[in-house]
Amino acid sequence: MTEPAIRAAATAVPRPRRRRRRRAADHVSAPRTLISARALNTPRGRVIYWTVLIAVIVLFTAVFLFPLYWMATGAMKSSGELARTPPTLFPRHPHPGVYRDAWRRLYLGRFLLNTLEYAAGAWLLRLAVCVPAAYALSKLRPLLGRAVLGLMLATLMIPSTVLLVPLYLTVRDVPLLHVNLLNTPFAIWFPAAANAFCIFLLKRFFDSIPGELLEAAAIDGASSSRILWSIVLPISRPIIAVVSIFAVVDVWKDFVWPLLVLPDSNKMTVSVAISSLSEQTPQNILIAALVIASVPAVAVFLVFQRHIMAGLTAGGLKG
Repeated sequence: MTEPAIRAAATAVPRPRRRRRRRAADHVSAPRTLISARALNTPRGRVIYWTVLIAVIVLFTAVFLFPLYWMATGAMKSSGELARTPPTLFPRHPHPGVYRDAWRRLYLGRFLLNTLEYAAGAWLLRLAVCVPAAYALSKLRPLLGRAVLGLMLATLMIPSTVLLVPLYLTVRDVPLLHVNLLNTPFAIWFPAAANAFCIFLLKRFFDSIPGELLEAAAIDGASSSRILWSIVLPISRPIIAVVSIFAVVDVWKDFVWPLLVLPDSNKMTVSVAISSLSEQTPQNILIAALVIASVPAVAVFLVFQRHIMAGLTAGGLKG
């Protein structure tokens, strides 16, 4: 046997061992589950899988939807049926006209318009404050930007109830201006304008925008404001939709702050108005009013749920 043949045979021996090692490593790195993929591919495995999946989905759906169902059907029950023990699952004698009575008796139209006005103003101011702030922290990178972001995020650790008293004193007598904002929409709009969580969401999304895209616009002569308006905002529609939904829902569901800063009965939000009139209202009419007040928030979520999920999961650009 010649010397070149011996060398070739010696170098050819370790190759199968390396392949075996690689296959063993691939086997170790494979994900482990309670049920193997081979068992799931059998007819019995598929039946068990779909049965468990459907049961879990139905259970969680029932847990989340049952309070809404109980509220909607409870409004159509009489006061005696509501007080009955054990409670009835379905109304025996439905009274759909109770919703009309609640609308007229509690003047829900006026209070819904008030709440809509407060929510629209808070939405506009939040976008006007949070979008430029997040853009500056993400792309302009000012001096001490990380420290400013850290301080803003630290405010999320403070309970909102702790801030009620200083915030109320600030609204009652605005520093430097010495203006009383009580019983005005600005008492709702200004505290809702700056939100650390929304700024953080926007900044994370702006971080995913390639810098080369903005640098190309800057080379063409676009200013920072022009880049924000013409490039960043059209790309950021999903996350802006999320921030908009948060702004509207925060104002719509808030109770304590409007109760403090809007003592005038004609300027109350719908939640405060229903609470203030609850003592003089039958229970079924009160529940019907709660259903009517909940419909706008639920409708907004059902219409924009796709945009909410897209904005929360968006982490980069495709292409």
